[in-house]
Amino acid sequence: MFEEGGCAYVYMIYGFYFCLNAVTEARDYPAAVLIRAVEPLDHLAVMKRLRKNPDHNTNIGSGPGKLCMAMAIDKKLNGIDLTGDTLWIEDRKLVVRRIIATPRVGVDYAGEYKDKPWRFYEDANPHVSRVKFQ
Repeated sequence: MFEEGGCAYVYMIYGFYFCLNAVTEARDYPAAVLIRAVEPLDHLAVMKRLRKNPDHNTNIGSGPGKLCMAMAIDKKLNGIDLTGDTLWIEDRKLVVRRIIATPRVGVDYAGEYKDKPWRFYEDANPHVSRVKFQ
């Protein structure tokens, strides 16, 4: 996360799942965006196999660990350039419905920042990881 913006920060949580972040700031300034979910549009058969055939397509990448499994993202991709040809973020000009902002998930340690509305997702998209907010 302390690298130059535009690279991947991949780390393990719970000793089992990987999480993918896009680093967003200058070197030595720790800032990144956690990619919490993906809607699988291409290579569905491969993603299903990597996820060990989930019961529904909406369960393929509906969480940070699930999306990393479905896309074979692990620690070997930590630091990779997200504008390269291995792992990248692209604008596919998809039509996006309303964007919802809610508090982040699993950051009770974040003090005054734990309730900030810094989790963004497309309204009514069934591929978003589910969490009930109060």
